[in-house]
This record gives sequence, structure tokens and C-alpha cells, in this order.
Amino acid sequence: MNSRENQLKAFDRLLTIMDELREQCPWDKKQTMETLRHLTIEETYELGDAILENDLEEVKKELGDVLLHIVFYSKIGSETKDFDIADVCNSICDKLIDRHPHIYGDVIVENEEEVKQNWEKLKLKEGKTSVLEGVPKGLPALVKANRIQDKVAGVGFDWEESSQVWEKVEEELQEFKDEVKLGNKDAMESEFGDVMFSLVNYARFLKINPENALERTNKKFINRFQYLEGKAKSLNKDLKDMSLAEMDVFWEEAKKI
Repeated sequence: MNSRENQLKAFDRLLTIMDELREQCPWDKKQTMETLRHLTIEETYELGDAILENDLEEVKKELGDVLLHIVFYSKIGSETKDFDIADVCNSICDKLIDRHPHIYGDVIVENEEEVKQNWEKLKLKEGKTSVLEGVPKGLPALVKANRIQDKVAGVGFDWEESSQVWEKVEEELQEFKDEVKLGNKDAMESEFGDVMFSLVNYARFLKINPENALERTNKKFINRFQYLEGKAKSLNKDLKDMSLAEMDVFWEEAKKI
């Protein structure tokens, strides 16, 4: 691995290239924080995909893309004299030191859970009026549910045992089934949301990331369905013309791959 000196040289090289691109490249000169925003979101999702695929070479590349965006925003901030990359680095360093009094202070913690609880309490002392202020409004609902539950658990609002959470899942499932029988669409949607929320909570107790779990299932389904499509094509058949029984044969084959 590279020495700290080489790491700093590499970061300095990136900052220099960013300065040059901002001054000389027509596309880079034109960008604003707003125009970069959607690209940053895409890069973050691409990084997430690489992590799920455990493709470390791709993780390295995608981390570079995300780092470029951080440097880009910081460069724009320096041009308006609002902040630069040093301010960004010092800001997160200060936050990490303040939020880790068990490392940089005299607070004693016994485990990871106590660290999380202290983290949320410290944020309230910093002026936040709610532990949920830090949950971005634009997060996908599944990720948001997980973050909400994680944050309130940080201040002690949580179940004691996973068995209690599963009982809640079963309770919500029954309520959903009851509404399905009645056929009230709005009530069905509401109860389905409760089922999802309680399942996310149960996953949290089992140390399962629900977003990662669902995305792995998405990828698994895509791979199996594309295998099915390939088999149908090799037989010169259209999926629309195949029976479910015929398709199921190839589906079962795909599951064994």
C-alpha cells in the first residue's frame, strides 16, 4: 500500500487537475452544484452496485468518481469564497472528534450500541430539535425507514427483543389481510406500508440491511429471468408464446447456476 506521503501527493495531484479542468475545459467550467447533483447520485449508486458485486477493482474506480465530485463541489465553493477542500476536511474532522468523546475525551463506552446512543445525544446538544432531522427527505422509502428506526433506537426508542418485533410483523400482516378482504385500497396501502416498516425493523434487529437484501434479490431475479430469455431465444421461441410450465423448467435451471 502507498505511504501517507504518496497518498497526500496523489490527493494534491487530483486537486491540481481539478484546478486545470475548471480553468481550461469548457464542460468543467460550465458546471454548478445543481448540474452536478444528479450525477453525484448516479455515481453513488454505481459505487453501491460495485460493493454488492464485491468487485473491488470497480469499487476503487467508483470511489474515485465520488471523490472527484467532492473535490469538484469544493472547488466551486472556493470560487464563491464560501468554503474550500480544507474547510470540508476540517469540518468532518471536527465533527468526528466531537462525536467520539470515548476516543478524544473521557467518556467510557462498553459497546457499539452505546457509541450510537451517544452520537444521537450529542447531535441534539448541537442544536438539532429532533433526532430525525438528519434523515434526508429524498431518500428512497426503504432506506429512509431503516435510517428512521436506527436513529430513534439511538435514543432508546426501541424494542427489547427480536421476538417482539416479529410479533409486530405478524400483527401488521393480519391487519393487512383484513383490509385486503374488505377491499379498501387506501387502507390496504396504509397497512402494507406498516408491514414493510415492521419488516425493516425486524431486519435491523437481525443485523440485515434491508436495502442490500432487496437489491441482491433484484439482481438474482434479473439474472434468472435473463437466463430464461436466453433459453427461449435459443429455441426460437417468444416468452409470450410459452406456457408457465415451460418457463418454469428454465427458471429451475437458472436457480442451480
